[in-house]
Amino acid sequence: MNDRYDAGAAGHGADQYELVGYDEYGRPVYRQVPPQQQTQQPYDSYTQQGYGYDPYATGGQQAQQYDPYGGGDTGQQPQTPSYDPYGTGSHQQQHTGGHSASYDPYGRTAAGGQQPRVAEQTAYIPHQAGPVEEPVTQERGDRDYRTEQFAFVEEPDQDSEDVIDWLKFTENRTERREEAKRRARARVVALVVVLALAAAGGVGYLWYAGKLPGLSSSDDKKDTATPTGAQKRDVIVVHLHNTKKGGTSTALLVDNTTTKQGTTVLLPNALALSGDDGSTTTLAKSVDDDGSSGTRDEIDTVLGTEIQGTWRLDTPYLQNLVDLIGNIDVDTNANVPDPEAKSKGTAPLVRKGKAQTLSGKSAVAYATYQGSGEAQNAQLERFGQVMQAVLRKLTSDAQGATTTVQTLGMIIEPPLTDKDLGAFLARLADLAKGGDYKTALLPVQTDGTLSAQASASVVKDVLGGTAKSPDKDAAIRVSVRNASGVKDNTGKARVVLLNGGFSFQDGGSGAAEATSEVVYADAADKDDATEVAKTLGLPAGAVSKGDVSGNADVSVVLGQDYAPSSS
Repeated sequence: MNDRYDAGAAGHGADQYELVGYDEYGRPVYRQVPPQQQTQQPYDSYTQQGYGYDPYATGGQQAQQYDPYGGGDTGQQPQTPSYDPYGTGSHQQQHTGGHSASYDPYGRTAAGGQQPRVAEQTAYIPHQAGPVEEPVTQERGDRDYRTEQFAFVEEPDQDSEDVIDWLKFTENRTERREEAKRRARARVVALVVVLALAAAGGVGYLWYAGKLPGLSSSDDKKDTATPTGAQKRDVIVVHLHNTKKGGTSTALLVDNTTTKQGTTVLLPNALALSGDDGSTTTLAKSVDDDGSSGTRDEIDTVLGTEIQGTWRLDTPYLQNLVDLIGNIDVDTNANVPDPEAKSKGTAPLVRKGKAQTLSGKSAVAYATYQGSGEAQNAQLERFGQVMQAVLRKLTSDAQGATTTVQTLGMIIEPPLTDKDLGAFLARLADLAKGGDYKTALLPVQTDGTLSAQASASVVKDVLGGTAKSPDKDAAIRVSVRNASGVKDNTGKARVVLLNGGFSFQDGGSGAAEATSEVVYADAADKDDATEVAKTLGLPAGAVSKGDVSGNADVSVVLGQDYAPSSS
């Protein structure tokens, strides 16, 4: 007989169940075995061998019945009604001879005969150990239902909550992402606005400062539009003394602190200056005769400026300055020979070309070079190039520039101090590095005077002054050159002419000449020339028409016949 589970021992009455496997949770699964008519005993390897235990319930009646609950071997199989939880097959079983057909969990027929497959059978999954509850039985005809026969899992509700939580999590994460994107866009927009404002502010500052490319003329317009009195300028005069060849070169260094513009104004040596005694002289003579203080006052009178100090720069100091700052670059306009060369075939010390690097020695040679047949203005312009190149290379730090000045060991003339000069040069150096620096030549006529139209662009716009050249009609300007061989004759002639109401100009000294001469250029000046000769005690035959030197009205050459005692 088939080994079957006695449901009555488990509290299920007379129902019979058989173990068919385990579910995915490891719980045993049983099926109800419906009673079947067994017409033929199938072959069973276990019962034929006489083991007596048939795990698949397929052996004959000779096999010993195994009762897991200790029911013993009954020798026969009880007839039990089939269990059908759905009420579909309990009374529709087929019987053969009153015996139950062998049960095949895979739906196969027994080897001993044809058996119908059970259409619907419900697996019974017993509950796990827990509190014992009184089973509730519902009667429906000849069927009974117990709650322990069904397993109700509350997982759908849990799953629903999990789905809702997941949807909320997804929605919250999406919202956070969108919020992060909005914040990022807001930051980008804010950054763009800040950069735009910064750029606009920078451009506005450059425009206000006049440093925008292509607007270099804005400085000139600003100077013209701004009243002269509203601009503040610091001015220092610098005299370059050529200690080897003699002669001087003069320039004004101007720092317009209002317009932030620096300028080097070149002053020709022929510039006519007026002394305190009313005499007229040239810039070159004034530097040699009147010294720094006298020349500074005379320049202020003629140009309407206010010079704060005088910087005497001898050529050895210029050479040391260029070497100290590490050479300069200049666009040279001439080949300059080496002054120490012994032959003419020697290569030039300075070559003509763009961005030529000059050492201290080369810079001095270029700044003082005046070619054959060139006017003094050509040499003066080269001096201006060297000065601007020096300022571009000089440090913009006031303390550093002061240290450079002190290192040179120059003698600074009062009221200027080395600290004042260092701070002043540092400011000009800053302007030169920024491109806010230029060089201008003061236009001077052949007689040394300044025309209002020619000097307006420099005297008025750059210096903020008013041209006051000596008045030609105020006094006859007399240039005196001493060729008598007596040095004191120049001073004696000067005193006589000033006392006679004439303006005196020192024409220097030259080779001795036997006779004196008085020369006038214009016929209108003939009477003045005659009066000059008479004042000096010279004969009327000494007066003649000819070329007049400098900016004088009458030129005088004192010869060996000149006798001051008789004048």
